[in-house]
Amino acid sequence: MSTVSVESAARSVNRFETGTTLTHASAKVTLAAGLQRIAAGATGVDCAPLAQFDSSALAVLLAWQRAAVARGAALDIVNLPAGLASLAQAYGVDTLLSARH
Repeated sequence: MSTVSVESAARSVNRFETGTTLTHASAKVTLAAGLQRIAAGATGVDCAPLAQFDSSALAVLLAWQRAAVARGAALDIVNLPAGLASLAQAYGVDTLLSARH
């Protein structure tokens, strides 16, 4: 296995997924679950499964980022849906999300 493959595999192990829905109704539970993963060492979140979301998703992502920074790490946000990226831009928080699309 090449060094790049090993590094990629390590990032995948330290990454968790958002789930398919992240709205006001699910934000509290989702936030807590992500905070537990970050406390256990997760350094990334994959938003690919996210199909239904509202502005609560942005609040959760930002809270997860703050938690990661408090642990001395950055949170790698990947596969942010275009609609959520647009919402982040509309609210002026797009630059706060270190997302790769």
